Formats: sequence, C-alpha cells, structure tokens
Amino acid sequence: MRHSEIARTAREIFGWEALREGQSEAIAALAAGRDAIVILPTGAGKSAVYQLAGHLREGLTLVVSPLIALQDDQVAQLASAPHAPRGAVLNSTLTERAADDLWGEVTEGRIGCLFLTPEQLSKDDVVDRLRAVGVGLFAVDEAHCVASWGHDFRPDYLRLGAVRERLGAPPMVALTATGAEPVRAEIAERLGLHDPEVIVRGVDRPNLELTVRRIVTADDKRDAVIESVASTGGSGLLYTATRREAEQYAAALAERGKRVGVYHAGLSKAEREAAHRAFLDDGVDVVVATNAFGMGIDKPDVRFVTHASVPESLDSYYQEIGRAGRDGAPAQATLFYRPEDLGIRKYFVSRTVDRDELAAAFRAVARAEGPVPAKSLAAALGVAPRRALHLLNLLAEGGAVRVGRRGAVVEASVSASAAAAAAEEASERRGRIERSRLDAMRRYAETRDCRRRVLLRYFGEDLAEPCGHCDTCRAGVVDDTAVDESSVDESGVPFPAGSAVEHAEWGRGSVSAVEGDRLTVFFEEQGYKTLALDTVIENGLLSRAG
Repeated sequence: MRHSEIARTAREIFGWEALREGQSEAIAALAAGRDAIVILPTGAGKSAVYQLAGHLREGLTLVVSPLIALQDDQVAQLASAPHAPRGAVLNSTLTERAADDLWGEVTEGRIGCLFLTPEQLSKDDVVDRLRAVGVGLFAVDEAHCVASWGHDFRPDYLRLGAVRERLGAPPMVALTATGAEPVRAEIAERLGLHDPEVIVRGVDRPNLELTVRRIVTADDKRDAVIESVASTGGSGLLYTATRREAEQYAAALAERGKRVGVYHAGLSKAEREAAHRAFLDDGVDVVVATNAFGMGIDKPDVRFVTHASVPESLDSYYQEIGRAGRDGAPAQATLFYRPEDLGIRKYFVSRTVDRDELAAAFRAVARAEGPVPAKSLAAALGVAPRRALHLLNLLAEGGAVRVGRRGAVVEASVSASAAAAAAEEASERRGRIERSRLDAMRRYAETRDCRRRVLLRYFGEDLAEPCGHCDTCRAGVVDDTAVDESSVDESGVPFPAGSAVEHAEWGRGSVSAVEGDRLTVFFEEQGYKTLALDTVIENGLLSRAG
C-alpha cells in the first residue's frame, strides 16, 4: 500500500493531518499482512498504528493491553474521531448482560476495535467467539511485558502467540515505548512473530536533562535525595528500591511541605488507585514509588523523575525517566548512585533453585488428571501459593509444563529430575542475562562519556556528537574520541553495531555498541559482555554469523 493512500485515510477517517515518523512504514507492513515490532516513545502515536492498520484490513482489530485504564483511554480516543471505527472494552467488570450485548455488537460488525487484557484470552470461550467473528489484526500493547519477569510478570502474555494461531494467524504488531535489541528479539520469539518489520524511532528525548549524582554514604544520599526533590518545583516522581524506602522518603518530604503520594505493591488496590488519580489530577506534588508505579502514567507535565537507587536495567530506567517531559518542555532525570546499592539489585535478580522441590512440583502436575492450579500445588507441597506459582513458572520456562488459566499441565514427556534440571538451567540463563543488564546500568552510572550517547547506544541508536547538556558534557569530562565507530564503513569495522556474531564459548550474539576499542555484545545465553576489540581480532574470538 502506498504511503499517500495511508496518509489520505488518516485524514479522512481519523482527522490526522500528518503521520509521525515510523507510523506510515509500520501501517504499510501490517496492511500488507506482515508482522511488526514498533518501538516509539510514549505520546508518539503507537495507538495510531493499530487503529489505522486495523481499519485498512478486513475483520476485527484485537488489542491486548495490560491496564483497563489504558483501554478506556483508547476507546475514548476513537470516539473523538467521528468516522473512526467504534472501540469497546471486554473485561471482568462487565455484567453478564453487558458482556452479552457487547458480543452481539462484535458479531454484527458494529465494533471495529476490541480491547482486552491478556488474561481474557486465556478463556477458551472468548477465543472461540473471536475466531468465529474473524480477527484481521492482533495488536499487543506494552509488549515489553512479554519479556518481563519482575513484579509485573504476566504469564498470559506468553501464550498470546498460541492464541494468535488459534485465531487463524492474523498479522500481529507488538508495540512498546522502549526495547533494546535483545528485548525485541525475545518479544519476537515469545509471540511467534514471522519475519517482523522492526520500526524503531525517536528513542532520544533531548528535552530530558540526564544527571547522575554519585554519593558516598547512605545517610548523605538520603539527605541529598530529600533536598533535591523538596527544592524542585513542578510535578515529579521519586523511585525507590523498596517499599520501606518509599514510605520513609514520603514521610520526610511531607515534613518539608510537599504534597506526597505513595505507591507500591504492599498497598491495597484502592490506595494505589487513589495515589494514581491524585497524581494525574495534580492533587500531589510528587509520588514516591517502587517500580510498581509504571504503565498508565499519561501525565504530560511531569518535570522531574528522580531515582534514589539504581534500577535493575537501562530498559527499566528509560521507561521510568520517559514519564517526564512528555509535553516537550525541559525535564530532569536524576539518578543518585552508590556502587554499594547495586548489592540490593543483585539480590533481587539472584535466583535460588531447589531441584528436589521442582521435581516434586513436576510429579504433582504429572499425576493430576487435569490442570493443577498454583493454590492446589501449594497445598500438596506444603508451601505458600506464591512459592508454588514460582515453581510452576520455572518449570514452564524450562519447557516441562504449560501454565494456563486453569492451572499447569505437563508439556514434555520427561522425568521429574530432567524437568527440574531444565528449569534450573533456564533460571540460571535468565539470571546471567539480568545480571548483565545490571552491569550495563552500572556502566551508564559510572561513564565519563556523554551520558545521552551511552543510553542511546544501548537501544541501538547513534549520537555522533556529545549532546552538550548532560552532566558529563557540562562538566567537560567527555572524551569525544570514543565515538561509536559503527557509522564507519563496514570494511573498517569488523563488527559494527547491530551485526550478528558467534563466540566459540558463549554462542550467538548481537553487537549492541562499538565504543573506541571496546565492543559490547549481547549473547543469547550469557547476556551483555564488554570485549576489547584488539583482543577479539588477535584471538579470533568472534565471527560474523549468518
């Protein structure tokens, strides 16, 4: 489909005078039946991609979104365009009668775009009804959740690829605001995308002023964080590593006269929703939160995002600072850094695996006549339900069981000891990758290069010149000879950024950055590794992979 035709449809149906960079390419690919991964910053029009592409295809546009609030916003957006397809939300809050009425409208073709959570698609009756209606486009919003194994892990995201096949394999688009190349690769693998068109645009946020303040003692850091947030005007976010820290910082800032909200997973749903609403409605100056405060924060005038401790990865950090300055005005992104604080993050990513416990869990699933819920497994093993769910997730990652809405069933005909060994190996592999991402976070915090350039390299974008307004640039410590040489002719750089490589011991990988005499490579089994280019060449450590 020609881009001129896409632009005309955007004007006539949705009232958009112009499409933003990357949108037209993604829409053209989806309209032609290709899968796509679309990485666009928040506010850059990811929803426009599936709305317009879905309109250009026959059948229902199905949108998986993790939060009901986000779904309601998208339905309202569609309603504001009088010629756009109607949108609707299918979720557990609907009464039985309302759900029946909605299905009637969907069946009659009066709904063009249906929004639901991934958990809804774990219901066989929902999938059967959608298959009967006919899905023309399958969109997965906030697709980084597919590759997330932290507090916001949603097991049902991992089954979306299988659901897509049951729906007749319509083209699928995965959308997110950020995703380094390894995250994009994991999204493609877990969703079962077929040769997807990858669109990455606008990772750079030049209006964000990047600063890292290195502090020696814990007390000094606490005082510096409180002083910084208390003296900064406008609406802002303060991220902490633990719930306890969130409560303590909130109390200290309240004493300094700030209107403060608190948000973490230890609060009730009502308390979290109240804090979220107060922030959006300017009822508080600052929300002090753990990383549980994430998706759905669509507030344009956030003037600062401060981190009291290092996040677990640059992926998380960029997601969180990206909530500042969405109106395009200047905003501050400040990280308070103590190397000792990396210890708590290493604890969070450490994985303890008990093979006997895993084997017992597998045997319990194998003996059962039907799916085994985590609660039933917990009772059988004498462990907490959360521990039982953890065991099932480990076995699922190792390929021994499959976890559905009704519980776990055996996926592979293996012995209990083999299932436990595979789960342990998968756990160790993910642990290595998570620790390597934490190391990349440390390198960002400790760099003397242009901080913006280091951040962009991680996401596969180049910044040829120092930005001039991050803290390292302002301090005049940047060594501009350490430029990204991936922009040089390929004959001069044997392993440019983005190239696929093979290591004799670590296997396949992808070069994420070339910085002077160093290569940063993400290996599928090991995570990120930084290698000296001279050593690589002299010893033949890497070869180009096909």
